[in-house]
Amino acid sequence: MSEHDLEKRQFGHRARLALSPACALKADGQGHAARTMWNLLHAWWRMMPKEKRTLANADAAIRQARQDIDFLTVLPAQAAQAVLKTYFQAWKNYWEGRADAPNFKGRLRTVMSVDIPQGRDLNIVRVHRRWGMANIPKVGRVRFRWTKDLPAGKHSGKENRITGARLVKDVLGWHIAFRVQTLQARPEPHQGPDVGIDMGVTVPIALSDGETYEHGARLNDKEKARLVRLEQRAAQRKHHRKPGERISRRLHRTYDQIAGLRAKAKRRALDWQHQTTTVIARTYGTVVVEALTITNMVKSARGTIEEPGKNVAQKSGLNRSISQEAWGRTVTMLTYKTARYGGSLHKVPAPNTSRRCSTCGFTTPGSRESQAVFVCKNPDCGWSGNADHNAARNVLHLYRMSLALIPAAGRAVVRRAKRVKPAAAR
Repeated sequence: MSEHDLEKRQFGHRARLALSPACALKADGQGHAARTMWNLLHAWWRMMPKEKRTLANADAAIRQARQDIDFLTVLPAQAAQAVLKTYFQAWKNYWEGRADAPNFKGRLRTVMSVDIPQGRDLNIVRVHRRWGMANIPKVGRVRFRWTKDLPAGKHSGKENRITGARLVKDVLGWHIAFRVQTLQARPEPHQGPDVGIDMGVTVPIALSDGETYEHGARLNDKEKARLVRLEQRAAQRKHHRKPGERISRRLHRTYDQIAGLRAKAKRRALDWQHQTTTVIARTYGTVVVEALTITNMVKSARGTIEEPGKNVAQKSGLNRSISQEAWGRTVTMLTYKTARYGGSLHKVPAPNTSRRCSTCGFTTPGSRESQAVFVCKNPDCGWSGNADHNAARNVLHLYRMSLALIPAAGRAVVRRAKRVKPAAAR
């Protein structure tokens, strides 16, 4: 196999750490030190004149802070440099309009994380079918769940290696996110059929060929009942707390239990999304989705004092349902997974895809008789069927119409570009 048939692929893999109480305490200290370093950098940035806000001056300020504040020495020097790079990248993202301006990181609302820039420091070894071991600077040798083959030991080289990692703490404990770089064979163009996808709330994913993918409840009945009891308990304890009084440890523990159940539901939802998108990417060569502006769809209907909104509670419930389905994350998964298997993903305009008849193409008011039934009001058509499949067929039809509008020579160029693009993108 020649070098032209190979390509570099970079991806991330997250694994759960099994830390001893002593190692967990060290990791917590590094997480708080990294957050403090960020806040010190932010204060330094706001204090310095514009002409002195340089990377060299910030690096000198970090080194001086590590000498003056003993608490910051628990953070490795490379991790402190990573905080500096991340902070400057945050400002760059703000200047280019990709994100909001960096801000102060509070203790309770910030996710604790520590970066490990050098992958060679990890020294990863697989010791068991289910467990691997890695070296965390200033923490020690720790175990992590081995759920994916990683470049470790004799399988690690210049092209197949781990370039770095990041420690992240959530409600379920500490995790490690590896940054992996591999050299793999370029996939052949996927010869599977084209498919349109309509994403909804009642039916999460409906395909144009009549297939649907649905998930059950993220929490079972016992877990739901326990979540309700914990929320009621938290409300009662919060009600009896005096204004200005600090939150008690009991209330903090109740909040942690609620967050644990919600994190469990989110983890199950993420697992379902991964499995579903993998099946779709393996089956179909071209996947077409709607170009949805989700941030506008989940805006509140509360309105203003002068012009109050209507059906605010109903719209709030719909917004929660849309956010729980995470349509944007589904599209992101389909984008890189279709490219991995040699396919491609395309987006088409979303307006009227749910109200247009996929048989005759007419958009008539009142065609969507219910959430699940579509009946065309055109006298010459009268087609009826599943509303979600009808929308998915319209999505696929819009993609094919866009190809039909391109001249024959241009379509050939588009087809060649579609074959090269997945390899170049990775």
